[in-house]
Amino acid sequence: MARHLITSALPYINGIKHLGNMVGSMLPADVYARYLRQTGRETLYICATDEHGTPAELAAKEAGLPVSEFCAQQHAAQKAVYDGFHLSFDYFGRSSSAENIEITQHFARKLKENGFIEERAIRQVFSIADDRFLPDRYIVGTCPHCGYDKARGDQCENCTRVLDPTDLIDARSAISGSSDLEVRETKHLFLLQSKLAGEVEAWIDEHGGDWPVLASSIARKWLTEGLHDRAITRDLDWGVPVPADTWPELAAEGKVFYVWFDAPVEYIGATKEWAAQDAADRDWKSWWYEADDVRYTQFMAKDNVPFHTVMFPATELGTREPWKKVDYVKAFNWLTYYGGKFSTSQKRGIFTDAALELLPADYWRYFLMANAPESDDTSFTWEVFSASVNKDLADTLGNFVNRVLSFSRKRFGDDVPAGSEAGEAETNLGREIAELLAEYERHMEDLQFRKAGQALRALWSAGNSYLETKAPWLEIKTNPEGAALTLRTAMNLIHLYAVVSEPFIPASAAAMRSAFALPEDTATWVTSDEAKSLSFIPAGTPFTVPPVLFAKITEEDLDSYRERFGGGADS
Repeated sequence: MARHLITSALPYINGIKHLGNMVGSMLPADVYARYLRQTGRETLYICATDEHGTPAELAAKEAGLPVSEFCAQQHAAQKAVYDGFHLSFDYFGRSSSAENIEITQHFARKLKENGFIEERAIRQVFSIADDRFLPDRYIVGTCPHCGYDKARGDQCENCTRVLDPTDLIDARSAISGSSDLEVRETKHLFLLQSKLAGEVEAWIDEHGGDWPVLASSIARKWLTEGLHDRAITRDLDWGVPVPADTWPELAAEGKVFYVWFDAPVEYIGATKEWAAQDAADRDWKSWWYEADDVRYTQFMAKDNVPFHTVMFPATELGTREPWKKVDYVKAFNWLTYYGGKFSTSQKRGIFTDAALELLPADYWRYFLMANAPESDDTSFTWEVFSASVNKDLADTLGNFVNRVLSFSRKRFGDDVPAGSEAGEAETNLGREIAELLAEYERHMEDLQFRKAGQALRALWSAGNSYLETKAPWLEIKTNPEGAALTLRTAMNLIHLYAVVSEPFIPASAAAMRSAFALPEDTATWVTSDEAKSLSFIPAGTPFTVPPVLFAKITEEDLDSYRERFGGGADS
């Protein structure tokens, strides 16, 4: 059986991320990792903060901190939020780690050895006002391809085209806003992607056929436009240093590697950090080097696709070493806020720390995954969010759990009642649950999260339909044994929901499961065949009624949310 390696695009270090970042990479990766673990697959989920580059330097300067201290603080702050969202990383590392520096430098040496890195004298933008060379990200202007007037010097956020700073129209410094720029000569290292283009295309032909259209189309767009040699060093104080044993002159000048060169290597670096915590039992290299038994799945938003499907595979191929390359790229469109883009820099939309202040993580986890922006962009509105929470979580699932357990406790006491033998209604219910569970599993295997959310909701709804049909509150008047059967069957549904809902709503799943005193309850999953019997909890099992799982969002709540966050993209 294949081992499963999962990574999500590294969140950048400069500040808490918004919900769009969460649903675009880390949350779906967590849902998938949880599902794989529950269904018995060996799984390693790796992520880290992306800490190098000019934005980190500038954010640290604004905070009045050394950049290393700033990054350490921000790593801890981000990790606390991800813990709050119950993200089940096996390891959450840092791209500034010694392990990443070591492996990045190794990659660079191998690429040079194989003729895929070249030192070139180039002319680079220098800001007179800032008295420094400007990295590409800190030159802004108008994109020559789509006319977006806030394009960066490395990539246009609007059309995702890769740019050079000199491509921009009306270029200016993003630091000072000054357009007093001049071009000066300096030396940098270039990754010769043009020499690797054929190999990258052949690799995508072999492995990209089953990727989502979003991922494969972006990768092929890059290939069609042609892979250009790309500078992979920058004039910065903070980053992975160019190794002095290989490029002494550039090292003496303080050159560091471009953040997009070292950041993907941190997937490997973080795995090595993870292994170092238990060196006797963990072998990081088996996950990455000659790892033929590993299936590697990456999760990312669409703007990260080019670097993961073209640039990093080119880097790996160029080493001429058997490094593991991605098998499946799960790419997402954008979650928007009332039709406008969530934006960290413009502070528009809901940020993950603020989300957790409002409501528990499971509210957000369920809504985001059930409405994941897979086929197109998805617009977040408070109205749609509250309707989903109230209908699916509070009414369909939460109310089912509460009324079954409360009614049974009131009429039959604190133990699961026995009742009569299962009849036709229970047989039909078991068959329906088995079919819905098989559908849910199929969508999870295919990484179709919106469809998986629909199937999960249908599982919850089936319990409500059964309860309404059997109506134990009426049945008990004429057939107490029949009512006991109905409630026992419903309690078995609650246990099933607790197990299979865990990938989406882990905290609530744990609360449902802990309602039953089952010391021997070691089930990690319920198969479709097992689901038919609906007999996981024996009669006589003590149970408790947990607190309300999901509180409804009221109109007063909505008013306060809109006042705090705005009701639209322009507010």
